[in-house]
Amino acid sequence: MLPKSYMDGGYNLNEEDEKKLIISEYRSLLKSLNKSLSSNPKGRESIRQAFELSSELHKNMRRQSREPYILHPLAVAQIAVKEIGLGVRSTICALLHDTVEDTDFTIEDVKKNFGDEIATIVDGLTKINAVTNTRDTSQQAENFKKILLTLTTDARVILIKLADRLHNMRTLEFMKPEKRLKIASETIWVYAPLAHRLGLHAIKTELEDLSMKYLEPQVYKDIAQKLSETKKERTRYINEFIKPLKEKIDQIGVEYEIYGRPKSIYSIWNKIKKKGVTFEEVYDLFAIRVILKSSLPKEKEDCWKVYSVITDSYNPSPDRLRDWLSNPKNNGYEALHTTVMGPKGRWVEIQIRSQRMDDIAEKGVAAHFKYKEDKEDKKNTDRFEEWFNQIRENMAGNSENGIVFIEDFKTSFLSDEIYVYTPKGDLRMIPTGSTALDFAFFIHSDVGAKCIGAKVNHKLVSLSHKLKNGDQVEIITSSKQKPTEDWLNFVVTTKAKTKIKDSLREEKKNIAEDGKYILAKKLEHLGATLNQQNIDVLVEYLNLPSSLDLFYKIATESLDIATELKKMTVSGSYLVLPKNDNTPNHDDVTELSTAKYKKDSELVIFDNSIKDIEYKLAPCCNPIPGDEVFGFVSSNKGCLVIHRVNCPNSPQLLSNYGHRVVRARWGGSKEVSFLIGLKIDGSDDVGVVNKITSVISGDFKMNIAAISIDTRAGVFEGFFKVYVHNKEELETMINRIYKISSIERVTRVDADENNKLDFKN
Repeated sequence: MLPKSYMDGGYNLNEEDEKKLIISEYRSLLKSLNKSLSSNPKGRESIRQAFELSSELHKNMRRQSREPYILHPLAVAQIAVKEIGLGVRSTICALLHDTVEDTDFTIEDVKKNFGDEIATIVDGLTKINAVTNTRDTSQQAENFKKILLTLTTDARVILIKLADRLHNMRTLEFMKPEKRLKIASETIWVYAPLAHRLGLHAIKTELEDLSMKYLEPQVYKDIAQKLSETKKERTRYINEFIKPLKEKIDQIGVEYEIYGRPKSIYSIWNKIKKKGVTFEEVYDLFAIRVILKSSLPKEKEDCWKVYSVITDSYNPSPDRLRDWLSNPKNNGYEALHTTVMGPKGRWVEIQIRSQRMDDIAEKGVAAHFKYKEDKEDKKNTDRFEEWFNQIRENMAGNSENGIVFIEDFKTSFLSDEIYVYTPKGDLRMIPTGSTALDFAFFIHSDVGAKCIGAKVNHKLVSLSHKLKNGDQVEIITSSKQKPTEDWLNFVVTTKAKTKIKDSLREEKKNIAEDGKYILAKKLEHLGATLNQQNIDVLVEYLNLPSSLDLFYKIATESLDIATELKKMTVSGSYLVLPKNDNTPNHDDVTELSTAKYKKDSELVIFDNSIKDIEYKLAPCCNPIPGDEVFGFVSSNKGCLVIHRVNCPNSPQLLSNYGHRVVRARWGGSKEVSFLIGLKIDGSDDVGVVNKITSVISGDFKMNIAAISIDTRAGVFEGFFKVYVHNKEELETMINRIYKISSIERVTRVDADENNKLDFKN
């Protein structure tokens, strides 16, 4: 938490008060570790040593908030201990996590002072500084890759990094706007899904809410305000709902705790978007949680008893039962979820779990390691270990660049899961979107490589068939089958992609041998030899990734090597390139274009003072004046593409290509019109379309580019493409449309929904 002095509008502690604050935070950290340190006196000394060293190394550094930098590692250590549940070694690593990156202290120094284990974790937390930003990857992406790869060795690196990111998000208000945007996007793109996958529910929820606070500030503020305004009403309803349940649960003799929890702002916003409803129409703004103090052998029995009591009291929704007792999630999550019809005709979600299950739900992998010592909890231990083993197997030897790596990792390990069954009835959990071929590689690499089809629920399907929850899958193989390049177009898991690429690479090597022989003969004919220097010259001149690609293209005749060699001369036995035309390559264009903009400069869109800068509006989000935007330097001749901050693609762009982002804001021009989409729902009253078009074209004098209408059973759904000047004008027009009596909802449509209309711009 920030000092109280921040509440007065800024940091204003004097030197003496700063020292007191630092010592107070340090003592608070030790107090949180009391139990661990009582049996580990050497641990206390090591923590003191790490604290004093970090304080000394950071003594002249301050954060953007102007507070002493040492307060940051202290806060990270406190989060790691209190909110994640880590111990003494992790505390030492948290205190040291920025020392190597920010000071002259080295990993060797860490090893010398604290040992190999601490040094390995600190190294995992230290950013890479020697990566060149290109169109294919970036330093951001390579740093993500380095952090994620540590899951194969020590999960504590990830856990401490999440603690670090959480504290940075809690203090993000002190950063510059463009920095806030980048960090919030990274958080929602990688860190929040990672926290979810590791079972850190509370941290995942806070990271999502804090990201939304900066990416969708107005929406965040509106939902927070409405939650605050309806708090008393919710509290009354929860108490009314819980009262009869308490009386009945008391009778079955189970010690328990029952309470209501509001849903997070981010989850409410997601529900509003996905279901196309208003805040007032979101029925599950809160969930009832029942935590049982049951012994491990009786946990499931007690959970089902309580479930029976609840469903006897309130009618359950048959399709809303989620049984994660019988089949826990891969992150160890166990619980019973059900939704029942409560008083006043409102659906209420209820979560039932034991205290142990609740610990794992809130603290995830850290709680798993705590309960690992309990031999009776072997089932959950095995699930976590199986997941880590999958990561180790799939990440081993992964040579993809950082951006591709993160995409694969998100798909394979951070996405939701489905349950499928083998022919023998064994349960397997695989990522949502997996195909029959993904499942074949999941079973075994050789099974995947020889797969020619599958039977799903006893029916023959293709390799690209997407699997669904509950499918029973039988893989069909042939010894004559080999992986083909088109397989990469539909598999989604890292393991499948890696194994297919490995197989194709081996096949490519065999074919390339013929190309190597052909090139040797061609060079010999010119009086040159097949040596490494000549190979490197050709690879660079032809802009190929490697010598393997050179030989392969020659063998498959996709490269006319004889024609290319005619452009060169021979000196001795070496090739000499033709004169360079100094044309910059694809990557150079991006770098040169980015260099046009000074650090912290700002592009003013549609401003007459801008010269020599080409930019266009992104078709994926169709920004208009008034939207918060940023510029992104494309790899296409360095053109700037203007995106909305809440564009569906912005988290990925800002997370992986932060070096290509340019600050942007709108100029004052009102002469330009912008095409946007509107989705309008309501009752199919007579003349409703005419009323809408009268508002748009008559009242606001706006041009309508296209209209698509669908009516069913008295319900009207319309899609409109309209030219507007700015966001303020758009919002005024939407408010006017709402005044039409039969209109229920008006929504600005994103690009993917616009595409349904197939309009020509």
